[in-house]
Amino acid sequence: NTVIMELKSGKVTIQLRPDLAPKHVERFKTLTSQGFYNGLKFHRVIPGFMAQTGDPLGTGAGGSSLPDLQAEFSGVPFERGTLGAARQGHDKNTANSQFFITFTHTPHLNGDYTVFGKVVDGMQHVDQIAKGEPPPNPDTIIKMYLATAAP
Repeated sequence: NTVIMELKSGKVTIQLRPDLAPKHVERFKTLTSQGFYNGLKFHRVIPGFMAQTGDPLGTGAGGSSLPDLQAEFSGVPFERGTLGAARQGHDKNTANSQFFITFTHTPHLNGDYTVFGKVVDGMQHVDQIAKGEPPPNPDTIIKMYLATAAP
């Protein structure tokens, strides 16, 4: 349940939380294993809030070909480095492939978005992702893989 995300500035280690959101973790691992996230843009990066990616269209409107997931809310708060499942609008059951990483404590997300992991190393690289909605020159996920399947 460890994923490595390679960014231009370095590697980010993500610890997944199947105890909190088993379906979201399973989906994330499936898409990661398929290479789905490799090369995708960070299309929405708000300073002091979060960096969002996981959309093959690069616009925030896309997802994978798999069905949307039901929300899996927990009592775990959104802190610096928390992975959350992005969704379409206000429908809590539309998470698919998009996710975000919070830059700081974001209590307004608590109980309203699914927490499914946390950055445990390399958060300084997440901090360096190009900012904007969308960024003028968006950064991408160079490569993402399960730590057990490291190249």
